Amino acid sequence: MSASPPLFVVLAAGKGTRMKSALPKVLHTIAGQSMLAHVLSVTSDLRGNVAVVIGPKMDAVTQEAQRVAPSAQVFVQHAQQGTADAVLAARPAFDHHAGDVIVLYADTPLVRADTIVRMRDALDAGANVAVLGFRPKDATGYGRLLTDDKGGLVAIREEKDASVAERGVGLCNSGVMAFRVPNLATLLSRIGNANAKGEFYLTDAVELAIRDGLTAAVVECGEDEVLGVNARDQLAAAEAIWQSRARTDFMRDGVTMIAPETVWLSFDTRIAQDVVIEPHVVFGPGVTVEEGVKILGFCHLEGAVIGKGARIGPYSRFRPGARLGPDVHIGNFVEVKNTTLGAGAKANHLAYLGDGTVGAKANIGAGTIFCNYDGFNKHKTEIGEGAFIGSNTSLVAPVSVGAGAYIGSGSVISKNVRAGALALERATQEERPGWAEKFRTMMTRRKR
Repeated sequence: MSASPPLFVVLAAGKGTRMKSALPKVLHTIAGQSMLAHVLSVTSDLRGNVAVVIGPKMDAVTQEAQRVAPSAQVFVQHAQQGTADAVLAARPAFDHHAGDVIVLYADTPLVRADTIVRMRDALDAGANVAVLGFRPKDATGYGRLLTDDKGGLVAIREEKDASVAERGVGLCNSGVMAFRVPNLATLLSRIGNANAKGEFYLTDAVELAIRDGLTAAVVECGEDEVLGVNARDQLAAAEAIWQSRARTDFMRDGVTMIAPETVWLSFDTRIAQDVVIEPHVVFGPGVTVEEGVKILGFCHLEGAVIGKGARIGPYSRFRPGARLGPDVHIGNFVEVKNTTLGAGAKANHLAYLGDGTVGAKANIGAGTIFCNYDGFNKHKTEIGEGAFIGSNTSLVAPVSVGAGAYIGSGSVISKNVRAGALALERATQEERPGWAEKFRTMMTRRKR
């Protein structure tokens, strides 16, 4: 393989009118990450240089490209006249580039890094051009890869320009191409637009290379890997493929999923081995789950760290900043936001824990609320180790409860509680003997 790093030219200039969206097509997300970012992550894995080609007035795409790949160069294709024209828009990037040039598409987000490696292997084996091909169930609409008797690639024919015999070919073009040629810019500049659409097709580079005595090869992959996204239904299909891949990878690494098809993962989800995940669990961005955790059904996690051996759910919600230590128990209908719970702490029922800390082995009773917001600012609640918070308690922040303290059920705590103390805040209970029977009798008479 070439010692020089490859240059990836990522085409992202498509308008995406079929998406019917004000958002540029390549910024629509799969697993919480833009399609463009998915493609750029592959280029990062392969340690390549990057040139991104966008259309006019696509500032948001530029910002996303530079966020994900800060060293990426961005070029504008001012008049969109086909894929060869798009690649030539990045000519300043590859004019003095000594290594391979690989063309990727920002709306084809599922191509794997090892597939790109296989394309570069084909170049190492002697090809000057490598094209990624696939065999779809229905070839309608795709360009066809035409090969000779030895399997060498001789041409790519767009369907509108193909003969009846050529349309019968089942091997199709994904658009992804790799080049190792003496002067790519010169080769692409010779491409004409004498075709049904009047565009400059990158695919014509194959025939031109063959005429120059160069060689071209086909590298095949599965149809799912080169799914192009041009509409919302295709975006959903790409999401499903990505999710299925990710679930399989996690299960092969030692994660148990009871009903994997119901678990939804993010592009950056981290799950250790011996984690058990019950049905209908959703991972948003920024979640790490450590070893031995059990996640019961219908939990939603985002921006959270779940410590070793913890048990959470069912129906628990974890928002950004939730940090659970080892062996923490969070039960049904408990929401945790920007709160750290120490080892062995418990909140098993119906609670809101926002902007606070809970010490090791503290117990949070059902109905407890951290009253953290005064309408303008967020304030912190601090619960010491081993403290016991009785059911239906409101803790009005900023407030702290010392280690080992008890809070009586039904209290509204607005002042700090010292370690080991009992704090109660209740109105005096009044009892009126015989009142209930008298009330029922009076109401019964009124109904007559």
